[in-house]
Amino acid sequence: MAAIVDHEFPIHGLLPKRETGAAAFLAKYPEYDGRGVTIAILDTGVDPGAPGLQHTSDGRPKIVDIIDTTGSGDVDVSTVVEPKDGEIAGLSGRTLKIPASWENPTGRYHIGVKNMYELFPKQLRDRTQKEKKEKTWDPPHRVALAEATRKLDEFDTAHPNPTAQDEKLQREDLQAQVDILTSQEKKYSDPGPVCDCLVWHDGNTWRAVLDTSESGDLESCTVLASYREHQQYATFSQLDMFNYSVNIYDEGKVLNICANGGAHGTHVACIAAGNFPDDPERNGVAPGAQIVAIKIGDSRLSTMETGSALIRAMIAVIDQKCDLVNFSYGEAAHWPDKGRVCDVISEAVNKHRVIFVSSAGNNGPALTTVGTPGGTTSSIIGVGAFVSPEMMTAEYSLREKLPSNQYTWSSRGPTIDGALGVSISAPGGAIASVPNWTLRGSQLMNGTSMSSPNACGGIALVLSALKATGVAYTPYTVKTALENTAQKVEGVEVFAQGHGVLQVEKAFDHLRQHADSAERNVRFSVAVNGGRGVHLRQALSQRKPTEMTVSIEPVYAEDIDANEKIALSIHVSLVSEVPWVHVPPCLELMNTPRTFVIKVDPRGLREGAHYTEVLGYDISNPHKGPLFRVPVTVVRPETVQDKVQYKVTSEKEVTFKPGQVHRRFIDVPLGATWAEFTIQSLSPETVGRFILHMVQLQPLSAYRTHESYKFFNLTELGEVSYTCPVLEGVTVEVCLARWWASLGEVNVNYSVTFHGLQPSITTLNLHAADGITRVDVKSPLKHEDVQPSIKLEHGVCPLRPSEFKIRPLGDRDVLPPNRPSYELVLTYNYHQTKTCEVTPHCPTLCDLLYESDYDSQLWMLFDSNKQLMGSGDAYPHQYNFKLEKGDYTIKFQIRHETKDLLEKLKDLTFLVQYKLPNALSLDVYPSKSNALLGKAKFGTQRCGIGVTAPMFITSLPDDKVPKAASPGHYLVGQISYAKAEPGKKTGKHKKKTDMATYPVHYVISAPPSKPKNGGKDKDKKDEKDPQEEFNEALRDFKIQWMSKLDSKAIYEELKELHPNHLPLHVGRLQALDNDKERLKQLDDIITAADAVIGQVDTAELASFLALKADTRSDAATIKVEMEKKKAALIDAVCRKGSAAADRILQALEGDAVGSTEMVKDLALVKETFEELLKWAEPMDMKVVSFTMKHAMVSSQYGRAIRAAQKILDDKPNKENERKCIELYRKVGWDHVARHSERWLPVRYPQSYTLF
Repeated sequence: MAAIVDHEFPIHGLLPKRETGAAAFLAKYPEYDGRGVTIAILDTGVDPGAPGLQHTSDGRPKIVDIIDTTGSGDVDVSTVVEPKDGEIAGLSGRTLKIPASWENPTGRYHIGVKNMYELFPKQLRDRTQKEKKEKTWDPPHRVALAEATRKLDEFDTAHPNPTAQDEKLQREDLQAQVDILTSQEKKYSDPGPVCDCLVWHDGNTWRAVLDTSESGDLESCTVLASYREHQQYATFSQLDMFNYSVNIYDEGKVLNICANGGAHGTHVACIAAGNFPDDPERNGVAPGAQIVAIKIGDSRLSTMETGSALIRAMIAVIDQKCDLVNFSYGEAAHWPDKGRVCDVISEAVNKHRVIFVSSAGNNGPALTTVGTPGGTTSSIIGVGAFVSPEMMTAEYSLREKLPSNQYTWSSRGPTIDGALGVSISAPGGAIASVPNWTLRGSQLMNGTSMSSPNACGGIALVLSALKATGVAYTPYTVKTALENTAQKVEGVEVFAQGHGVLQVEKAFDHLRQHADSAERNVRFSVAVNGGRGVHLRQALSQRKPTEMTVSIEPVYAEDIDANEKIALSIHVSLVSEVPWVHVPPCLELMNTPRTFVIKVDPRGLREGAHYTEVLGYDISNPHKGPLFRVPVTVVRPETVQDKVQYKVTSEKEVTFKPGQVHRRFIDVPLGATWAEFTIQSLSPETVGRFILHMVQLQPLSAYRTHESYKFFNLTELGEVSYTCPVLEGVTVEVCLARWWASLGEVNVNYSVTFHGLQPSITTLNLHAADGITRVDVKSPLKHEDVQPSIKLEHGVCPLRPSEFKIRPLGDRDVLPPNRPSYELVLTYNYHQTKTCEVTPHCPTLCDLLYESDYDSQLWMLFDSNKQLMGSGDAYPHQYNFKLEKGDYTIKFQIRHETKDLLEKLKDLTFLVQYKLPNALSLDVYPSKSNALLGKAKFGTQRCGIGVTAPMFITSLPDDKVPKAASPGHYLVGQISYAKAEPGKKTGKHKKKTDMATYPVHYVISAPPSKPKNGGKDKDKKDEKDPQEEFNEALRDFKIQWMSKLDSKAIYEELKELHPNHLPLHVGRLQALDNDKERLKQLDDIITAADAVIGQVDTAELASFLALKADTRSDAATIKVEMEKKKAALIDAVCRKGSAAADRILQALEGDAVGSTEMVKDLALVKETFEELLKWAEPMDMKVVSFTMKHAMVSSQYGRAIRAAQKILDDKPNKENERKCIELYRKVGWDHVARHSERWLPVRYPQSYTLF
């Protein structure tokens, strides 16, 4: 057996370095391994304790600094205290013991508190919660539940049919205990470790400590300084292995806890620069490079990047004088190469000579899917993801060795404004180190997130060599060298690989050979008719040759000598390698913009995508490659020839090998609104994994705006169909790709069929007051079945700010040179009427991040106790969460360096979208007459070619309008017009429908007014004379003021005049019961309650409530009066019983236990509770407080807890929470009490979370 084992493992394929020539370069130049180069890793954060990230190859600290620029790790430590007897009361409620060994000359400590679950990555949080539940919750809880169940069973055995009220209450108490414990088990959620934070100055520097013991034992905790000073970090516990460091800002008022929000950043850092002295085969690409780890993935947003984090990160990059940046993040932007974030990045590159390397995106295989900033920003080196045969074997364990290829998901160029998009490619997968909290040493990850650090590490090798040999360079000479020396991968299109796979040594040689060229300190900005290249995609633009003006502008850095600028003179040869692009032969370049005209004639090109470049060579040295490139992309769409079915077919079977991409570009027929794609396998033995990617491009819209992406398995001889909406007259790319690792060949046929139903109104804005709205629908292409359907699924509540503040930000937000930033914080108040899912967002700014003209946007939503419930930024669809009924505050931060731009937004509208319990439908009728009379609705109608089908949409009935919706709110949903075939899956056939839909906004109007007095006119004989009305108004006014003045004097005065006026006695009772000195007036409260009870004829009230129907003419008036009496009676009974119960509770705390008075009070409470049961349910919100006290004095703590929990649910505050904790201890559930106490600092923070 041993003889057939292959002892040679392809370890070089785990973290690929051979493909880029990095391994050969290091073998040739071992000291040029990244030494002298600092790489900033902008990511989720880097674990300083992860394998390979401790030291460089020459013994220096690997991680120079760790910075969290998101703000998610910030702790407000502005509260300053001094110890008493060596102790401090922490904000968590714990007592903190100050070690005698600590040096603090001032004696003052800044304190704060942090819930560490806010920083724990989700995977770690879930694991920790599970472990804590199993170790600290489950054992005592199981015992408590078993004991409660046993007691209930024993009672039921002894009392099979309890009839006495005491027995019923006793059983109810036991059942409540079982129910509560069962509920606690289901609702269990660990609040996480809540750490007190201390910051102080030891005379030399600021120090900080986290109470990771969670017991106040600070002696056992690690004292840290800002990481940059001593490269210190700590581990939260050996259980979680979660490493963190700190930074201290604003003179000790802000503590930042730096911890990685995910495994991504550590993996990226190890690819770029990991160093394993004892196992060098595991090294990253540049083991000698140092790292500045910058966390830009906000833990509040599941590690989503924010504009403010990125701008802060670039400030730190410049401050730390980093040579390189790796950025393995990105989003789809609506327009390329513009926006505040992109401007700041470009400024760092152009002015501070930072080389910025970024992932191109993982959104392929369709064209024009590169992400921002990596694929769309000129100053950045965008990297695509390539996979080699060695990687396939070592990382993915493929059975077959396939040829080198681009990963299927790697984003493709060009950009919508004509740039190539992908600069170079690098290996896009690696098995590398991950954070210690994962409890694994390494992990396989793939993506352009991995190709970017691989390329970045390779560039670090080049820079290390350049620095060691004294060769000058700029970001643009490096980028040019990389592109001019990259190695093309055979069979991979230029849109995917860019200029090819990075070649380290060739790039170094290129830079060394051409270091003294005239253009070494200049970059050439290329502009073509407002874009950065030529990109012709629509059929209309290709009917004749197009002439375009190209501008080439030399741009120097600010520190370049004027004489060098004057001396710039280059004779340029302009070259076009294809006959369909015509260019002038030459261009003279000097330090001024120069233009020339090119002509693109696409008429002779076959259908499909074509790419070329207009190249500008220095005639004196053409071997160094082009000085500049003008990218030219022409996409030739085909016209649909079938004018009956409007179907495009594959004509002949298509063979798909692993990773093969097949593209069709189709000019969507006028009138088409959706397309149906069908694919059929012709292979009887092979299953294929495929991606169908359809994209249409529109100006100033991201590719995802009109994108359909389907990942599916095509079974042997199987068939799959999908539909997706399309835009008429706009070229659609139909990209069908075989998954890169799907082995074997698959033969297929496919077709694309276009359909169309065109509504006269594309965005339907309805107002409830409109009554009936007409929409006309036409079928321009062929006969179609029309079956309109309107679904309203969400309501929207618009909010205006209640407060705004603009202030300058601190040192972390000062752009060089000395440009402070400002923040605008808007405050909104929101009331949630019932529990549901909400999506807060700001429509003015949302969906914009890199391309936004503002630095950033970030909102945080808090409950009435200042607990953070959720956060969100530019992309609202990512942040949905459930809110309970209650009042909420939204804080919305917008940042910019220009204060005036923030002033313009001080009245900005904010929206809260809430999900309706059930989708609402609007009725559609075939005629206005039917709509008016509510006759037959619109069913299914066959619509002929060019025929108009009118339809009439009615308003939502008043009884269907959601109660949460008030005037100014609106409902949102969609309308579809086509008859949708239900998705089906039968045998080998799968079909999924995604028809064309259009947005609907339905504005709520004022509800109908309710008639007063049951709609009846007031009888004249009931009218009062003015004097009588005045006397009654004066009486009622005095009653209102009883709670604020001497209520007894006013009461006695009014009692003389109105002895039988019920509201007077009610007012007196409420004034006494709400008084601050209530506990000293319990006897008076009972007396006042008896006075109220005495005013109510309970027999008359009971008789009225027993009536099935009241036929009297003034029945409505009588009903109102009786309801008032019932409410007053219930209120008085509860207040009386509560006062008597409080006397008992006071006695239990003193020496009066068992006294005659206490016995009488027990009887009074029992009697009062029995009286209450005649009129109200004991768990009704109005009476539940008395129910709780009755249970407490009866030692029935299960009933008491159930009531206390209901009070807490209605009014969540610390006082009500502590009452529950007190009752948990009374019943012996200490583990539940401890659990609830741990939640207190989380649910009731002293201040709002910092931005």
